[in-house]
Amino acid sequence: MKKILLILFLAAVFSFQHYAESLADEKKTITPQEFATTLSEVPNKVGNFLTSEVEKTKAYQTKVWSEAKTKWPWNKIFKKKDQ
Repeated sequence: MKKILLILFLAAVFSFQHYAESLADEKKTITPQEFATTLSEVPNKVGNFLTSEVEKTKAYQTKVWSEAKTKWPWNKIFKKKDQ
């Protein structure tokens, strides 16, 4: 049991070391102009996201409510005579 734990510990240490080295190799610098561009795009992206979510929610609610109107048991029980 101790041998298995030792092997797992060593494997974890070496894999973490490899992961840390690969992260160090992939460091990317961001220029101030890239940062400013990204920051200026945030309000538009948030607005577009919220608008699309509102439209999807409205479409879903319209679909669900129209289905509920036809399947609701009270509509069949208390159906009006002129329908």
